[in-house]
Amino acid sequence: MRGTGPQRILRAGVRRGSIELRQLLRTKKELSGHLMNIVVAVVLAVTISSPVRGTELPMGHMMIAGFSAYLLFQLGVLNVPQMLVTEREEGALLRLRATPGGIPAYLVAKALLILGIAVGTLVLLLAACAVLADGPLPAGPAQWLTLVWVTGLGLLAVVPLGAAIGAVLPNPREALALIMLPSMALLVISGTMIPLARMPQIVQHIAAVFPLKWMAQGLRSALLPDSALAAETSGSWQLPTVALVLTAWAVVGFLLAVPLLRRTTRRESGSRLAGRQRKAAMGGAEVPAR
Repeated sequence: MRGTGPQRILRAGVRRGSIELRQLLRTKKELSGHLMNIVVAVVLAVTISSPVRGTELPMGHMMIAGFSAYLLFQLGVLNVPQMLVTEREEGALLRLRATPGGIPAYLVAKALLILGIAVGTLVLLLAACAVLADGPLPAGPAQWLTLVWVTGLGLLAVVPLGAAIGAVLPNPREALALIMLPSMALLVISGTMIPLARMPQIVQHIAAVFPLKWMAQGLRSALLPDSALAAETSGSWQLPTVALVLTAWAVVGFLLAVPLLRRTTRRESGSRLAGRQRKAAMGGAEVPAR
């Protein structure tokens, strides 16, 4: 492939991402995992009917908005690192060394794949909750627009971050173990399942540093009526701050992901890959097919 211009890289990334998305749709095991998340959300919406303190809004509706944000966050910081580490063990990153513009195209492909999963999951989740649990939907064009840009910007904030994390993690098993605990901690403190106003001030300040809190707040503004503002710590949706924080994380993520992935691919070699596979085989782990 001659040249590595942005258009050529974008075309290569879109082509690769489309192929990976079609492969996902044919894999029942992968699809069942995403569908299970939707089932969990519907169960929460149906069973939790008590009102949010200070409002008549069912707590289940607020949890649907928060859970939607967590699913987007999870796609970036859990699924992307696992994909990347697994593909590194299979030799995919080693092959990128010989491809001009391979790393940026790889990130474009992963972003497209995650976008497809995110949109499909979000549409099914909101539709199922609306039908089965009278769940929340955007009330007008402005709310639909907010839903779109918060989802897109939120993914831009977490997919590169996930790629940067995956570039430094050792293997698929350890990747999941190392990421899961911090992710669950953020789920608890970011106002996704419990109103943030109930949290201590120090916890609120910590949550405000990370994108999940702002993704959840943005989705609540799109899905919930203004009466839900009574449960917000600032009494407003703070959409400009949502956009600013998510944009900052998107920039930081890309600045970290590209050099870290390049460093990882530079360090890759056939002998290192074979050594890891021998070590995995000796430890009883399944050796990825090349």
